[in-house]
Amino acid sequence: MNWYPWLNQAYRQLVESHQQGRGHHALLVHANAGTGADVLIYGLSRWLMCRNRQGMKSCGKCHSCHLMMAGTHPDWHIMSPEKGKTSVGVEAVRQITEKLYSRSQQGGVKIVWLPLTECLTDAAANALLKTLEEPPKHTYFLLECRQPSSLLATLRSRCFYYFLPVPKTESSLYWLQKQLPLISSVDAMTALKLSQGAPVAAEQLLQPEQWQIREQFCQAVKQALDKHDALSLLPQLNHENAPQRLHWLISLLFDAVKWQQQLQRYCINQDQQTLIYQLSSMHTLAVLLQGVDDWMSCRHQLLSVVGVNWELLLVEQLLNWEKQFTSSP
Repeated sequence: MNWYPWLNQAYRQLVESHQQGRGHHALLVHANAGTGADVLIYGLSRWLMCRNRQGMKSCGKCHSCHLMMAGTHPDWHIMSPEKGKTSVGVEAVRQITEKLYSRSQQGGVKIVWLPLTECLTDAAANALLKTLEEPPKHTYFLLECRQPSSLLATLRSRCFYYFLPVPKTESSLYWLQKQLPLISSVDAMTALKLSQGAPVAAEQLLQPEQWQIREQFCQAVKQALDKHDALSLLPQLNHENAPQRLHWLISLLFDAVKWQQQLQRYCINQDQQTLIYQLSSMHTLAVLLQGVDDWMSCRHQLLSVVGVNWELLLVEQLLNWEKQFTSSP
């Protein structure tokens, strides 16, 4: 995995806590997607697994390091949903727990990495809780999460909570422009804001294919506004990446609110000022704010309601939005 410079401080803090005998057996890292929490946890795992540590670094030469670099260490367990599933069930937790209570195959520590703790079912979370309360010796649980409030309070209480902030904007922009030197500063800033300040997510969004998809989406929004035909956006939104595209649409509506309040410099979509102006001139402030609430509710339902009919939900919201086209001057 590539290392990111803004992780250095967090890495030092976490390793030092173990060096000083204060390292917790269960670490809960709270971070936005695309901040590099997975890389931080992998780096800490490498250090914990290493049999010949060089201060704050893993040696990179011992057998454990070689196994970690190859991704085949038998005592490093990744607990993530199986292919085609979105959650980790109780059986997966039980299988890993059985392995943890057996002797380490390499004679060192055992590590369980859970890349997205929110994917645990309630039964799985409760099963994991029992192991966290009475962990096997020399065993570490490294958990990532996006929304700690969605986790069981008892699960959170058994972990050492660590918040990994996004780096400062200036540092992120500098890093982005080193990775993608042909990207304009306006595009880099827009991608960073759309990614809640997470530079890795911004870099992925700025890849030519992804950035073109977003530009096509913005163009489709403009055409829908021109024709007063919100339903024409259905092919764009009824898509496996609907949550991301709804996030783009909500950000445009938020920007239109800012535009009406003479706060253009705070807009997220700095590269779409013509579209933002068009949105702001078509709707009153009240209608824009109602649109934001409606689309946020729609997005929440798509993400949280099991078995929801995406197409019907989107059609209903698009038709409601289309009615609002004529409710403002």
